[in-house]
Amino acid sequence: MRTEVVTLPGSPERPNEDWAAAALPGPGGGGTVVALDGVTPPAGDDGCVHGVPWFTARLGGALTELSASRPDLTLTEILALAIRRTAGAHRDTCDLSHVRTPQATVALARWDADTVEHLVLSDAALLLEAPDGAARAVLDDRLDRVPPEVLRSSAATDRLRNREGGFFTAAADPAVADRAVTGTTPRSGVRALAALTDGATRWVEPFGEGDWADCAGVLRTEGAVGLIRRVRARETADGAAGVTRRGKLHDDATAVYAVLQGL
Repeated sequence: MRTEVVTLPGSPERPNEDWAAAALPGPGGGGTVVALDGVTPPAGDDGCVHGVPWFTARLGGALTELSASRPDLTLTEILALAIRRTAGAHRDTCDLSHVRTPQATVALARWDADTVEHLVLSDAALLLEAPDGAARAVLDDRLDRVPPEVLRSSAATDRLRNREGGFFTAAADPAVADRAVTGTTPRSGVRALAALTDGATRWVEPFGEGDWADCAGVLRTEGAVGLIRRVRARETADGAAGVTRRGKLHDDATAVYAVLQGL
């Protein structure tokens, strides 16, 4: 079994709001991977004195510890408990009812000798590669259903944030865990898996450099470092041509890659 964790900030002038971890607990028969993408709030008040990097580190740390140490809990229950713990750490100092209270997208996977469990919330992705090279992307497409012109308005986006008919992120309400996309796959059907923030999935969409099977192939041959390098190269080329995506040339980019069989 092998794991690789790579994260790069989008800009040296801003802290990286992504958070990632991999853990191989116990005698080595299982493990967990976690990738979070902190949601950058629009300029102005978000009700919190700590900031997004603090939030993703707290939530990511709780998710890693709980998913590695509590096999009795489902990933949905683990996300709810991690959100509750993180909210408790700043409830006395911050306004957690604020619509822009720090929040994050989540990609989480855990495996044992028999099963691979997955959970995805918002526009992170979890990529599962089968032994024959076939790849399946686990996605939460609710944000993709929001018209781009709506997302260009902060006020309109706020009206859809963690609301029915809109999209959901991990913020301060543990109940949002029930909105995550979850499932299980037999361990024998997964050769490798990757948890990716949307800064890394840019290679597939919107750049269109390949499909998910191609992305799995890049991870297999070049690792997480290779995928992030490819993303940065395309972003740099777009910048030279005067093209930016979603209002930014480079985004925080994170890939956590775990090979479960066939080393």
